[in-house]
Amino acid sequence: MNIVQEVLQAEHRIRPYIRETPLEYSFPLSKLTGGGVCLKLENLQFTGSFKVRGAMNALLSLTPEQRARGVVTASSGNHGIAVAFGLHAFKRHGTIFVPEDTSSAKVAVMRDYGADIRFWGTDSVVTEAYARSYAARYDMVYISPYNDTRVVGGQGTIGVELCRQAEHVDVVLAALGGGGMISGIAAYLKTIFADAEVIGCSPEHSPVMAKSVQAGQILDMESLPTLSDGTAGGVEQDAITFPLCQRLVDDYMLVSEDEIRQAMRLCIETHHMLIEGAAGVPLAALLKTPDRFREKTVVVILCGANLSLETLKTIL
Repeated sequence: MNIVQEVLQAEHRIRPYIRETPLEYSFPLSKLTGGGVCLKLENLQFTGSFKVRGAMNALLSLTPEQRARGVVTASSGNHGIAVAFGLHAFKRHGTIFVPEDTSSAKVAVMRDYGADIRFWGTDSVVTEAYARSYAARYDMVYISPYNDTRVVGGQGTIGVELCRQAEHVDVVLAALGGGGMISGIAAYLKTIFADAEVIGCSPEHSPVMAKSVQAGQILDMESLPTLSDGTAGGVEQDAITFPLCQRLVDDYMLVSEDEIRQAMRLCIETHHMLIEGAAGVPLAALLKTPDRFREKTVVVILCGANLSLETLKTIL
């Protein structure tokens, strides 16, 4: 499994379909930490999330015959939106399974793109298992939100952009759910900045991958409700991202719901940008231990901006 090669292939394949998002220097966060903090603005990506990178790479990798059979996926929101966006662009049909507690705002966007939405289960790993079985039963193509080399390769194009945009990177802080984004970024980034530290950031209410790496095996853990719905839920037992995280992610940080809320509010107040809970997680990690990043060049991945008005009201 050569993830760097997958990333480079994805960079060529998806470039016409995505934005190269800005890497923005943050004066207030740099002042706070005593280092140089930049924000990678995936909240400005098409579909409002980095997920379009992996989804488009997976869809573009399919043969015409596979696309014609139809696509099935499972998602807590953003991956589903990204797949729906791609299917609409290619005029193909697909079915998206989502957990029963998925954000109504994210479901509405998927439906706007014309996707067939089905609700199943209350944890993303349960939803994923059912979606896989459904795809097999009806001879459709399943695209995992993270457990797919094509998806990991697509997400890794964030790392390609970072290496073009930054003269040097000491630390990357990224949200960690299933591990597709962080492992893709880390795999490519470390070929250019070998000593860069990649830190996976998770909510205390759903730290499945972080705790699994600590335990040396994928754990079956209950997740509590969290503002970071994009990283919530379990991880498939055969996830390719588990060994990738073991090898490529240097450290893990957990943050509370109040810390996520404060980070989201700070981003609105100081940078005048809306971010969702998952994007607030790595920012909360930075704010939690600012002295750790003193005199370092730090990149915080703001992975998305798909936030409902109801949730926004609780933040403000």
